[in-house]
Amino acid sequence: MNTTADDRSAPSATDGNGSGDWYVDDRCTNCDVARPHTAGANAYLLRRPGGTQMMIDTPRYSEALATRFAAEGTVTDVLLTHRDHAAHGRRYADRFGARLWIHEGDLDAAPDADRVLRGTGPEEVAEGVVVHPLPGHTRGSVLYVADERYCFSGDSFYWSRATGDVEAAESVTWYSITELAASLARTADRLRFEWLLPGHGNRTRLPAAEMARRMRELTARTQSLRPRPVDFTAMRW
Repeated sequence: MNTTADDRSAPSATDGNGSGDWYVDDRCTNCDVARPHTAGANAYLLRRPGGTQMMIDTPRYSEALATRFAAEGTVTDVLLTHRDHAAHGRRYADRFGARLWIHEGDLDAAPDADRVLRGTGPEEVAEGVVVHPLPGHTRGSVLYVADERYCFSGDSFYWSRATGDVEAAESVTWYSITELAASLARTADRLRFEWLLPGHGNRTRLPAAEMARRMRELTARTQSLRPRPVDFTAMRW
C-alpha cells in the first residue's frame, strides 16, 4: 500500500517523553509515520539555514509525499544511513534532482549513488552536517549529526522506552556487534547532540551533556556484548 495524502496525518512514533507528532521541531520533520510497508522505519527532512532541505533515509516512495516535501523547499541531498533503508533512495533523489549518499560498505545496495562515503573518519557533507561511519549494524552503517543538535542514528542505536535509555540494536546486528563496539569507542566522544532520531524505535531529546554521558555508558555496555543470532523478538523497544 502506498502512502497517500490522507494518511500522512496519522500519528507517528512517539518520542521518549510519550508525545508523538509529525514535526520534531521547526527545523526537522519526520517524513512518514512508521508503518509495516516501510518496515517500521523512520525518515527525516532536515531544513538548512538557506531554505533548502536534506532527507535522511526515505519513506516508501509516494508522489504525494514527494510533492509535499518539494513544496517545502529544495531537497539537495538524500543521505542514507545504511543498506536496509536504501530501497527508495534513488527514486526520491531523482525526483528532487538531489545527490544520493551511501557508505562504500553498503554500496551494493545503492550502486548508482552520487556520493560514496569512505573509511571510518568523520566527514562534513554540508555546512553543519557531519557523517560518522559506524560499521556494526551493517558494514556500511553511518550516522549523521547536524548542528550539534540532531543525531540521525539509523539502526545503530535508539531510545528504548523499556529501559529508559539509549540502546544498541544488538539482536538485529547483521554485520558485527564487535565492530559496533569498536565504532562506538572510536566515535562516541566526538558526538554532541540533543535529539536522538533513530531509524527504528523512539526519538527523544535530552541536554547535550546528558546525551554525551549516556553515549559513554552505551559504549561501555556494548564492549561486553558478544555475537548472537538475529532475533527481532528480543528488541527492547
